[in-house]
Amino acid sequence: MPAPREPPAEAGPFAALDPLPPGDLVAVGGSLDPALVLSAYRHGVFPWGRSGRNRLWWSPDPRALLPLGGLRLSRRMRRTLCDRRWSVTLDADFEAVVDGCARGRPEGTWIDPPLKACFLALHRLGHAHSLEVRWEGQLAGGVYGVSVGALFAAESMFHRRRDASKVALAHLDRVLCAGGYEGLDVQFETPHLSRLGAYAVPRAEYLARLAAWRGRPARFGPLG
Repeated sequence: MPAPREPPAEAGPFAALDPLPPGDLVAVGGSLDPALVLSAYRHGVFPWGRSGRNRLWWSPDPRALLPLGGLRLSRRMRRTLCDRRWSVTLDADFEAVVDGCARGRPEGTWIDPPLKACFLALHRLGHAHSLEVRWEGQLAGGVYGVSVGALFAAESMFHRRRDASKVALAHLDRVLCAGGYEGLDVQFETPHLSRLGAYAVPRAEYLARLAAWRGRPARFGPLG
């Protein structure tokens, strides 16, 4: 995986949205050019779904974070993590993780072909990363997201076996802590994430933290 290329200057349509408009949906339209999408993440905005042909851009208020180094794992889950039939890799099969996140969702998926192509491009540029979880050598789950300085913005995760997504988050936490990351963005607080320790902060606070995090270096991997 190459070193990430330098992000574009802090300019463009998302820099111009200062302050962001009220509400979670902050912009409609535009392209999925990788430079534009990376700029969106650097300003607390991400693409999610479409309305007709128009791409939708979101910045939730409040915003959910997971505490690095502070995941709440049950005793059973800690025992599960010790099972050597699990194995974990980084950036070994990014496309398979994106595909796993896109498939098998009863409500449908927002990961359409243009969005997938954009994330694959960001991965090639060194900005998007994946963590793969395998059970006895077979892909069982994973998570992918975008690095923005010392922030990791988790996009989506999936599982094909019980506990695989929790195994992925537990190892992601370890990787990010070891790599010097300071924030793990999970976008929206859900009951599942709350049980693991996720908490919500006002968007203004998130953006203030992001402004500091995006200027600090961090490294995704390797596993120690």
